[in-house]
Amino acid sequence: MAGSMNLYSQFESAFRRAGDAPALVGFEGANGSRETWSYARLRQEAERTAGALASFGIEPGDRVLAQVEKTPQAVALYLACLKIGAVYVPLNTAYTPPEIRHFLADAEPALFVAGREFDTPVRQAVLDRAGLGSLTTRAASATPVGQTTPRNGGDLAAIIYTSGTTGRAKGAMLSHANLASNATTLCEYWGWQADDVLLHALPIFHVHGLFVALHCAFLNATPVIFHAKFDVDAVLRELPRATVLMGVPTFYTRLLTSDRFDAQRCANMRLFISGSAPLAAQTFASFQQRTGHRILERYGMSETGMNTSNPLHGERLAGTVGFALPGVEVRIADERGKPLPSGTVGAIEVRGANVFEGYWRLPSLSASEFRDDGFFVTGDLGTMDAEGRVAIVGRSKDLVISGGYNVYPKEVETLLDDMPGVRESAVIGVPHADFGEAVVAVLATDRDDIDEAAVDAFLGGKLARYKQPKRVVRVRELPRNVMGKVQKNALRESYRHVAAAAQGNETRS
Repeated sequence: MAGSMNLYSQFESAFRRAGDAPALVGFEGANGSRETWSYARLRQEAERTAGALASFGIEPGDRVLAQVEKTPQAVALYLACLKIGAVYVPLNTAYTPPEIRHFLADAEPALFVAGREFDTPVRQAVLDRAGLGSLTTRAASATPVGQTTPRNGGDLAAIIYTSGTTGRAKGAMLSHANLASNATTLCEYWGWQADDVLLHALPIFHVHGLFVALHCAFLNATPVIFHAKFDVDAVLRELPRATVLMGVPTFYTRLLTSDRFDAQRCANMRLFISGSAPLAAQTFASFQQRTGHRILERYGMSETGMNTSNPLHGERLAGTVGFALPGVEVRIADERGKPLPSGTVGAIEVRGANVFEGYWRLPSLSASEFRDDGFFVTGDLGTMDAEGRVAIVGRSKDLVISGGYNVYPKEVETLLDDMPGVRESAVIGVPHADFGEAVVAVLATDRDDIDEAAVDAFLGGKLARYKQPKRVVRVRELPRNVMGKVQKNALRESYRHVAAAAQGNETRS
């Protein structure tokens, strides 16, 4: 019974039942051909990789840091860590050597698995894209690990480092129970079916691609069309044989640019899910008009997995992230944690079995992020209507306070995104001598005639004057991280002086 709390035990049971049924489908093999692993093969590779880790001396609780490309071998590495009770620590493949050194120092892994040789004092194994690196070579001759290491629910399964946009990245500690509870809830809430086929084009160093997407498929041992990255042509080719696609909003905006993307191509699809970044209402509407499908938007984060979701059956409203998932409590609270009336903007706080154990080696920070009653302060701002439906206004750090008034960027962005000629917008606050902060709109547009005057005219009568942008910046594209989130910290840094020239003659309040 003790071993039943190891998440891998649940996967393993499903894998054994599935046998030779397809698991990871259509990935690019070493010779460039398309290959498929069955669930029996995936289980065997996990056992062999577990044997390789054991030969390195990896024990339960040891951290295994991994900066590897998205391959079946990388999936086997993650499963192997779960199986032997090690703590999996995936890193963004875009991280540079100086950033990696921070993670090595902070996580103190027993093994660092990378896609290339790296100058580090930590013991290292290489797992390259073709699967020919030293770890895979060692796995081929290692004694497979058959027995799954018993784990308690509270034992760590993974550490996910947050993006670190406000300083050094910090590691969110996720237990076996955290991951298992969220995966089980999502499978039930999204109605995962025995004949579902997941089209997977997300990275697997992130909660979305690794935990949300793969866990749903693995608990049910259903096929995963496994693509190394998102490519419009490849996704269009695979859609007719898939039933579920999980993506970031960028996936959907790019699909909509193709004339080949239509209702007929989506005829076999059951569900399109979006997360990791806000989905524009315009994208939601255009997608429904083109395909007949309403994208299901949900809300989660590294520290908690998924918290809310629009319903599988019932109204999915653009601009909202739905209701609290079963077993998850969500409230909108003031700065002291007191619940606010419906419709009031406040801090989104959550409590449930999905919520993480705290930040790695940061006990003081961990304590400060939780209320006395156990609610985690997410750092997001939002509202909840009388039915319990949640809408996200933005990050608390993105709140703009101009002339003593609160400006919620999402409210302004929603209007700007509907302005003719504007593909998308990002609203930020920058220093201003008179108002403290000035509202600045960064607009992705190719039109030279979209300026402060045009924006004023468009927003006139729609927003209070203090909410309207004092400056407008035109760009071709908004900067995004790998998960599609607009990097507002980079925008604030780039345009922090943009309002200075206007300070002498600004009179808005």
